[in-house]
Parts: sequence; C-alpha cells; structure tokens
Amino acid sequence: MEPKTTPYWWDFTPPPAIEPEAVPAKADAVIVGSGYTGLHAALRIARAGRRVVILEKGVLGEGCSTRNGGQISTSIKPGFDTLTKRHGAETARGIVAEGVASRAFVEDFIRAETIDCHFEACGRFHAAATPGAYEHLARIADGQSVTLVPRERQREELGTDAYHGGAVFHRHAAVDPGRYYAGLLAKVREAGATLLPQTPAIAIDDGPNAVTVSTPRGSIKARDVVLATNGYSGALSQWHRRRIIPIGSYIIATEPLEPSLVKRLFPTGRIASDSRRVIYYYRVSPDGRSILFGGRTSAGEVGAKVAGERLRDAMCALFPDLAGARISHAWMGFVAYTFDALAHTGHRGRIHHAMGYCGSGVGMASYLGMKMGLRVIGDPAGETALMRPDFPTRPLYRGDPWFLPAAVTAYRALDRLGL
Repeated sequence: MEPKTTPYWWDFTPPPAIEPEAVPAKADAVIVGSGYTGLHAALRIARAGRRVVILEKGVLGEGCSTRNGGQISTSIKPGFDTLTKRHGAETARGIVAEGVASRAFVEDFIRAETIDCHFEACGRFHAAATPGAYEHLARIADGQSVTLVPRERQREELGTDAYHGGAVFHRHAAVDPGRYYAGLLAKVREAGATLLPQTPAIAIDDGPNAVTVSTPRGSIKARDVVLATNGYSGALSQWHRRRIIPIGSYIIATEPLEPSLVKRLFPTGRIASDSRRVIYYYRVSPDGRSILFGGRTSAGEVGAKVAGERLRDAMCALFPDLAGARISHAWMGFVAYTFDALAHTGHRGRIHHAMGYCGSGVGMASYLGMKMGLRVIGDPAGETALMRPDFPTRPLYRGDPWFLPAAVTAYRALDRLGL
C-alpha cells in the first residue's frame, strides 16, 4: 500500500470538522491563522473579555501546528557570541533566555490546562555528524543541562554507528502535536472566540481608527489584527512576506515495529536530531511502536511521496536495522526561516505579528503567540527580547525563495566535506 500523505497524528486526532459561523461586522481582535501562534494569542485576548475572531483559509489547524514532529527545544539558532556581536550582550542574554522560557511555558501551559497530549520531558540526543561538530558540543556542554556522549558510548543513546558522538539536551521535550492542538483549540472555544474556517483574509486596511479585514464572506472592523501565518504567509501583507522564507519540511512514519527493535534503536526514548546544516530529526511515536523521521531531501520542493522514499533511504542508511520497515505515512508542511535565523514579533500600527520560528515552532509559536496576546490587551508582561532586533529582508526578495535550491545544495556539499 502507498503511504498516507496526511500526518501520522491525524490518524488519532483529525482536524476538527467545524462549520464557519457568520462573519461579524466588528471585533476587538481578528486573528489571521489558526495554528499555535494564533490560538495562544486568541486565548489571552478572549480571556480578557474581548471579542476575538479567528480566520483560517482552510481547515482549522491543518498547517504545521499539526504537521510537525512534536519536538520541543530551548534552541535559539544563533549562538550567544553571534548574538552579542549583532545586538550587544544584554539583548543576547535576553534572547537566549527566551528560548528557555518558551520550552518552560509549553510544559506549564499543558499541565495547568490539563491537556492530554503525551507531553514528556524526555530530553534530546543531538548527534555530531563530524568530529568538528562533536568538538563544538564539547564547548557548550555544561555537565548539567547539556551532557556529552562520546562516540564509544553513542549506542547508549541511539542505535547507530553513523555519528561521532553527541550531547544530551536534558531540557528538551516531546509532545503529540495533534492532541496538543486539539486541547488548545478546546480552550479557545471555551473562552468564546469566533472560529471561521474556510474564510481567508484577502486584504487588510489599517485605518486611523480601526483595521478592516476583508474576506470573501464579508469584512470585519477590528481594533487590532494579529498575523499568525508563519510558513504560510502569502500576499496578504507584502512587508511580512518579504521577511519570511517558507521551507518545506518532510516527515515519514514507519508501520508498527517490534518493541524490542524500537528499544534497541532508541534505548532512552529521547527525541533526536543531528548537526548537519540540512538536519535530520527523528523520534519514537508516543505509543512506542513507530519511528518518525524528518528532514529535507532535495534542493527544491518535491511531493510527499518522492520525499518519503528519499527519507526512507536516509533513515535506513543511519539505521540499517530498519531496512525491512514499511512506511505508513509521508507528509510535509512549511516552516518559516528568517534572514537572521531568529523568530520575530512586534507590530506595525495596529497589525501585530509573530513568525519565523526557524524549525522551533512548537515552543516558540506557543510562547510568542501568548506574548502577542498579552500585548494586544495592554499587559506589559507581553514584552520580549525578541522584539528588539530589526526584522530583516534582502534586496530583490519578494517572498519566493528562488535562492533556496542553491543554498541547500551548498549546505549539503559542506556537510559531505565535514565543514
């Protein structure tokens, strides 16, 4: 049988079949996008007693919020030294702290709201693809939150000899993203937000007294608008589109395997990733029976079927014991990168944004969505160090990443050379 091209998570928690309500003429806040960012912003605003409308061009939650691998990190892509050179030591410290805060927020939220989503503070094994990558991990390991695993002990963490050791990031965690989304959506509905799936925003006019959001089914005047579109940002706002690089990320899931095989390959049950510039990331499913393996397999975008076949080859190269494993699912979603590898949040007039999570969206989208919601209601706790850096673009860039195939090809060449 051909693998399903819908996410593995949808087998257990399919996207909700909710009919759109009538488009109201007015709202206090209109949220464009129904993923983690939009829902966390909506929840804060609605619980403050304001009228919230959530617009989604398709089915609620069908984007990367239910298509990701369910890995939650503390990661900020640029290192502290790089951030200090760009923004000064104070801002650098603040930005790094926001990565840690985003991970803590997700756990606190899930526990406080009693969302059943297989959250597990399991830690991450980050594998060194080269000796130089291991040396870098040795420099950042602190013996507590990050501990080194030399190559001779690698199989204590991962059933492969393909790497040069690695490090365990003990604060990282895993979740079932589909169940997390469903639980979050239920809280937003309880708070009284108006949900409008199949209702795309087609224009935004930021006037002197209100913002008018146009949809095919009517227009809404609002005090504030939240852009929560991330990797699915399109022509609605060219300013934001010029600052977001949408990149397809692909994932496969194996059919259920023998538990002894899964245990041999993932002895500790941690999530895992590697140090390649074009990374692979992988984990065991919450029921302990399947392996989910993700990454990028080509310079340009390809269909889920082609990518799935290539991902299976890559998975078996790392784990030869999986040579006989069949693939049950192969799917993809769009993540959003930025030119400075940082997430950004802020506002332009009455239009607020949080986007560009650079592959760390489960934690950072939740956290910055919450922060944005607080700012909309005037709560100073919504301030974040990630508001300080400018949101950069590049000349000639209009939202179509024409340079991506060349960049991916170059990165793969550097990975092969071990540079």
